Amino acid sequence: MEEITALAQIEAPYAKHISLHKVEYDNGFSLIRMRIKEGKRFTDMDLDMQTVTALHAVFSRWIEAESRLYVLPDSQDNST
Repeated sequence: MEEITALAQIEAPYAKHISLHKVEYDNGFSLIRMRIKEGKRFTDMDLDMQTVTALHAVFSRWIEAESRLYVLPDSQDNST
């Protein structure tokens, strides 16, 4: 048996929708289930801690490199 808890819903470019859920099994093992939906098609990926950690590292490097080109949504310019 598994317990599923919703974590986030993200609207992505090109009419894609990403949902993230925590899936916890009776034996204590847990993972994140990522569903990418585009129209009627969807892809599910079950991600363990090692995979999420690797993705986090890649995303963090990309954000740092690209952030100089963009204003992030929760950034505020307090210089005025």
